[in-house]
Order: sequence, then C-alpha cells, then structure tokens
Amino acid sequence: MAEQHSDRVHSESVVLDIGQDIGALIIYAGAALRGHEIHVGKRGTTAKRVHVEVLERRINDIPVFAAVFPRLHAGDYDIWESAPNPIDTITIVGGKVATADWR
Repeated sequence: MAEQHSDRVHSESVVLDIGQDIGALIIYAGAALRGHEIHVGKRGTTAKRVHVEVLERRINDIPVFAAVFPRLHAGDYDIWESAPNPIDTITIVGGKVATADWR
C-alpha cells in the first residue's frame, strides 16, 4: 500500500515526550518540503532510522512547515531527506528540544 500524504493544515497539538535522556527535534522547512519524509538515525549508522512527514501547521495564522520528532534518545543524529547521504547532523539532549532551520 502506497503512503498517503495529507494536504490539510494540521491544527492538533503536538505532545513532546521529553525528560531524563529523551529529547525532541523540530525541523522547520520550506513549503516545498510539505509532505516529504525526514529521517533521523544515530550518527554513523543507517540502522533503526525513524521518519516523520513535514506537515503544515498555523501559528498566529501564519503557515509553518515542520517535521516533529517528539521522542529521541540523547545522542548525535544524522538527518536525511531524499539524498542517500545525510544532509545534516544534530545533537539531542535529554529534556530539551533541538531545532534545525531548513527554510
């Protein structure tokens, strides 16, 4: 079954499950990445990647496009979009929200 991407604006709240050795990641993206999947995995390995879709949300009626990873173990992560090689890296710290701005 093919994946289906949502074109609607997502108004639901996002719950981040952070604390101790668990952090979160928000990647802000341009509108062109809406519906694309972003993958993250522990730096240096391609095993056990997790992925989320870039969704459109509204903040004060302004469109914001973001991929939200609500629960990641602390450590260094590689980030992939569609390239075979990681296009970014980030460090996740327990109890904190890391951000990357791809706009």
